[in-house]
Amino acid sequence: MRLDKKQSKPSTMELVNKGLARRYKKEKRFRRLGLAAIITSLCFLGLLFSSIIGNGWSAFWQTQLLLDIHLDAQVLDVDDLARADYGGLVKQSMRDLFPEVKGRRDKRSLYELVSIGAAFDLQKMVLADPSLIGKTVKLQVPAGDDVDMFVKGYIKRDVPESDRRVKDKQIVWIDALQQAGRLEKKFNTTFFTAGDSREPELAGIRGAAMGSLFTLLVTLSLAFPMGVATAVYLEEFAPKNRWTDLVEVNINNLAAVPSIVFGLLGLAVFLNFFNMPRSAPLVGGLVLTLMTLPTIIIAGRASLKSVPPSIKEAALGVGASKMQAITHHVLPLAMPGMLTGTIIGMAQALGETAPLLMIGMVAFIVDVPGAVTDPATVLPVQIYLWADSPERAFVERTSAAIMVLLTFLICMNALAVFLRKKFERRW
Repeated sequence: MRLDKKQSKPSTMELVNKGLARRYKKEKRFRRLGLAAIITSLCFLGLLFSSIIGNGWSAFWQTQLLLDIHLDAQVLDVDDLARADYGGLVKQSMRDLFPEVKGRRDKRSLYELVSIGAAFDLQKMVLADPSLIGKTVKLQVPAGDDVDMFVKGYIKRDVPESDRRVKDKQIVWIDALQQAGRLEKKFNTTFFTAGDSREPELAGIRGAAMGSLFTLLVTLSLAFPMGVATAVYLEEFAPKNRWTDLVEVNINNLAAVPSIVFGLLGLAVFLNFFNMPRSAPLVGGLVLTLMTLPTIIIAGRASLKSVPPSIKEAALGVGASKMQAITHHVLPLAMPGMLTGTIIGMAQALGETAPLLMIGMVAFIVDVPGAVTDPATVLPVQIYLWADSPERAFVERTSAAIMVLLTFLICMNALAVFLRKKFERRW
């Protein structure tokens, strides 16, 4: 009986093999779950990108209308050419294309086919070359936003007239213009060269892009040297006591503070106390500097810690001072990591909206800023403003601006990865 019990008892190897089999099954299950999570995340990311691109790609094309405009000398016979009735000349060219339109209401519907920006384009042409007065010129002008949406297929013609913004008579005129070759889609350069506008066909991102550029320049010029200097001091020179421990804890806590808190701080200090200009890249850069400083300091300290102590000790051993050892040997080796952290901090600052809303950078700005003290907005705030507009044409411009912003963010993160891979050293 004892022999049978000994034979029925599993051996140690059998127990180990059973345990290994269960562990391998758990590892395979965990690996599958991780892979499924990654695939699900990529699917949602692809769905997001496809939705943005699907709504925004058409914003890079704008419907243009070719007009034959007679620059009547009597209309332009004024002391100041800039104040002439260029809108009247544009309306006259539309009446010449459709002379059968007589009623006041029908004429008003006909004029809606052309953007109000046509008068400004004609004004620029005449002011650039006054010798054109008295002649008939061909000018391509932007069509109205409803016409643009209709040509792009966002407004359907097979729905009742009461359910669409384009009337039946306007559809007949649009078809006639297309058959005559006067209505076609062209690359929308206005989207990249103009500032904001109440009219979707005239709105562009140049003002917001320049505002973001000036804001990031202020942020970079302040946050990078201050962050690097703070990281070097805390890591190499600061004594280890309660004061430095308190500073380190506060820096780590500031990295987790909601961004809108920094906006409230900027509103209270920079605007209300120092009376700095509202809605200016200078104030926006100062607020974003406060927000990105903890990120740069933490990344800088981690980079300094990654440098082997033997390098500094070797420099000190051959007679270098502590400052020389740090500035000539330790800091250059830690700089790639610091640059990577700085670029990531700048990318985070580029996508911030809440702190800039608090300091007034949500204002409607038409002019392109030329300095850090000029009124401006930034790309995320411009997207926020357009997303709140009721016109369908602003929907595609919102998505197009998101595409531009994502492109900048991807490029900045790719640059950070490139710098890390290129200058990374394994000790």
